[in-house]
Amino acid sequence: VGFSISLNMERYQMKIVMVVGARPQFVKAAIVSRAIEKQPELTEVIVHTGQHYDERMSEIFFNELEIPRPAFQLSVGSGSHGKQTGAMLQQLEEVLLDVQPDAVLVYGDTNSTLAGALAAVKIHIPVVHVEAGLRSFNRRMPEEVNRILVDRISSVLFCPTEISVDHLKNEGISENVHQVGDVMYDSSTFFAQQADALVSPLQDYELNRGDYILVTCHRAENTDDPQRLGNIVAAINELSKERAVVLPLHPRTKHKMADFGLQFSDKVTVTEPLSYLEMIVLERNAGLILTDSGGVQKEAFVFGVPCVTIRDQTEWTETIECGANRLTETTPEAILRTVADQLEKSGKLPDAGPFYGNGNASRDIAQGIASFLEQNKG
Repeated sequence: VGFSISLNMERYQMKIVMVVGARPQFVKAAIVSRAIEKQPELTEVIVHTGQHYDERMSEIFFNELEIPRPAFQLSVGSGSHGKQTGAMLQQLEEVLLDVQPDAVLVYGDTNSTLAGALAAVKIHIPVVHVEAGLRSFNRRMPEEVNRILVDRISSVLFCPTEISVDHLKNEGISENVHQVGDVMYDSSTFFAQQADALVSPLQDYELNRGDYILVTCHRAENTDDPQRLGNIVAAINELSKERAVVLPLHPRTKHKMADFGLQFSDKVTVTEPLSYLEMIVLERNAGLILTDSGGVQKEAFVFGVPCVTIRDQTEWTETIECGANRLTETTPEAILRTVADQLEKSGKLPDAGPFYGNGNASRDIAQGIASFLEQNKG
């Protein structure tokens, strides 16, 4: 994708408010901010909603990935979907009225994404949606509802894959839709070499390359159901009898396990949430990744590591179709059987590049925003 920008001799500085709030958005912001900085006609203002506020889930990402400091820190914190989104919406509207940006940029499918888009569109500020068009077709997932709503009210939609473009077309959305590739593919490849040079979690946790399973679990559909979470914990404990298992524990999962009286086996290496660079090292060197995270299952594909996703559907359908990723039911037997099947695929997975672009998604997004604003200014 290429965008040509014809600017007047007197350059007009165009202001973008970038709304972030959750761990995956910090990673995307790290790579897109670098691209925006290279567009001299654009300037960004970062707003952090505080959806993820724990130091290991937020602050460490800004420091490690050298993300510009937020101009506004809303500190909304946790809460129900309505309470959290409503608090964000109120404060974001005040920020936007103060800053008066030319556009608001949102990422993905979190409550921060929805609040940022709603706050902008209600006061007639164009919304730019990065990672548009993804669909799991399961509206019981709050993320699915957020995606659909944000796509509907966005002025510019940057899609990671051809499938996501098709989803939008099927919903009657075709104007200002651009397939640019995946910014997470950009960030994974950009930071991979830096990660190897800076951190050594394999030594810290006494792990051998290719001999361990990396596990993440945080989605509400798994953590908030005591039966599902109990089954997942039982499967992880069983896996740890045969192979090393390392699990960076999300705060939500930690609290729910305490509420339900669940515990991991002593054989499971449980850690605090890890930095992005630490996670990259563990992902690249794992024998298999067991997760319910959209970002982690995609990173597994990028790094050529077999993946099992503990969900009924996934928005990253291309990883399933090529066999790199498998969905699993949440009975211990189903998880163990699917893990065993996927372990046999190590070293036999296709390259992720053809699916997720050429590593220039962030550049094309920055150029596309500048082109859109130049064409629509005034």
